[in-house]
Amino acid sequence: MLSSIAELKRVVFDEETIAERVRELGQEITAAYPDGELLVLGLLKGSFIFLSDLVRKIDRPLQVDFLVASSYGEGTVSSGNVRLVYDPETELAGKHILLVEDIIDTGRTLNKLVALLGQRRARSLEICALLHKHAAEHLELEAKFLGFDAPTLFLVGYGLDHAENFRHLPYIASLT
Repeated sequence: MLSSIAELKRVVFDEETIAERVRELGQEITAAYPDGELLVLGLLKGSFIFLSDLVRKIDRPLQVDFLVASSYGEGTVSSGNVRLVYDPETELAGKHILLVEDIIDTGRTLNKLVALLGQRRARSLEICALLHKHAAEHLELEAKFLGFDAPTLFLVGYGLDHAENFRHLPYIASLT
């Protein structure tokens, strides 16, 4: 089981680079939603640090809620079996929904969530992803707001984990 910081291969995105990009994303999102109700919907657990920093950089009224989906378990590759563990309690109809994702990898989880949320009569649905590996064969909806293009490595830190370890790191590093 990997759990030691000594096992990290290299820092891919440092703390300062992440903070600057999150600030820019907050400005982009503020400009994109000049009116209407905005619900920022975080995909837990990986997005919680990114979402926390991001909503504080969005200069407009908003609401926050969460979804919990699982597809990895203790592996380093998505199992492909996506389970929705927690569904948001907030009413979605008529609101701008911004789904915040930590990383777009295979796209399986995201596709399932886009289909689910698409049935809830939102005014609009967009995705904000911190990282995108550009490895998904077919995405139902591309990220409108993107932090960084990511290498095809297993990444941890800034909310991303391996078997629940490494989420606390203020930077993003590779295990492989």
